[in-house]
Amino acid sequence: MSTAPGTPAGQRANPLVVLQSPPPKALPGGRALAAGLALALAAWVGLYALLPAFSRWIAYGLLPLERGSHLGSAIEFFAYDTPKVLMLLTLIVFGVGVIRSFFTPERTRAILAGRNESAGNVLAALLGVVTPFCSCSAVPLFIGFLTAGVPLGVTFSFLISAPMVNEVALALLFGLFGWKVAALYLGTGLAVAIVAGWVLGRLRLERHVEPWVFGVKGVKGVNAGPGVAGAEKTDWAERVRLGLEAVREIVGKVWPYVLVGIAVGAAIHGWVPENFMASIMGKGAWWSVPLAVLIGVPMYSNAAGIIPVVHALLEKGAALGTVLAFMMAVIALSLPETIILRKVLKPVLIAVFLGVVTGGIVVVGYLFNWLI
Repeated sequence: MSTAPGTPAGQRANPLVVLQSPPPKALPGGRALAAGLALALAAWVGLYALLPAFSRWIAYGLLPLERGSHLGSAIEFFAYDTPKVLMLLTLIVFGVGVIRSFFTPERTRAILAGRNESAGNVLAALLGVVTPFCSCSAVPLFIGFLTAGVPLGVTFSFLISAPMVNEVALALLFGLFGWKVAALYLGTGLAVAIVAGWVLGRLRLERHVEPWVFGVKGVKGVNAGPGVAGAEKTDWAERVRLGLEAVREIVGKVWPYVLVGIAVGAAIHGWVPENFMASIMGKGAWWSVPLAVLIGVPMYSNAAGIIPVVHALLEKGAALGTVLAFMMAVIALSLPETIILRKVLKPVLIAVFLGVVTGGIVVVGYLFNWLI
């Protein structure tokens, strides 16, 4: 009988001994990881501080444009906002990607199942901020929540909050307008999600869900997004890797929208007169809020594409409430998501859903125009 390599002659090899491949290379240790992140953050802060001078050099140094000209103002706006928005996206998406490593769709459904509706609406809206969500996962998430015993109204609170009050929107609002506007958007977005979900729950519209949904025993293959698998056994080095993966996936998808949105914003900034925007989107025009919402509902964009436009509109005299209502309508009531949800909702429930959310957004717009 042959012996295993390395077994002394005359001794029988243990049949349970199996030759194993060498272990994979270890990820950086805690101190090295922390030092690397601190160095990267310091570099980020240094580059961010140079952006105003960089944009002026592009517009009036590299391109010898006249200061105060329409083209010069537009180029300076574009050269400043493009790296600024992309840097903010990278930083915030990385942080939220790490946070998302603690959440899975299964854990979210378990948290929401069995809650009473009022508390469930609040909790669902809050979870929507940090839980991975995209239009393509609307149907499996919707089915998974209902089959787990989550009430219909609570499910809607989550589906409204997740796309509207997400890390991209909050990051860009914070970077472009400051923490007060970002906090106002967060608060009002959550309020719309909570109240709309509560109202939809009180209407008892379960009969308008497609019957086959309640026959589904379980849902597999939910598109959880980056950084949610195996959250319970994930160490910090792996969480950092998942954060970087979130940056690659999310920023890699939205950067074209960023460029288009900033280009539109630059054109508004450079050529649209201030009095023009104030006349159609200012506080004095009572019809500006519902008109902005009606324009925004059929549009398809994400926060990365629409916020640079919002930035330019505000600079040209548009009222904050009108602009926020427009932004919420574009993000929360996208046409593709509505089409996808038709697979599980009957037309009556879709119409009620759109009506309730649209009404909430209009109220938010008028409230901000009145308060600010």
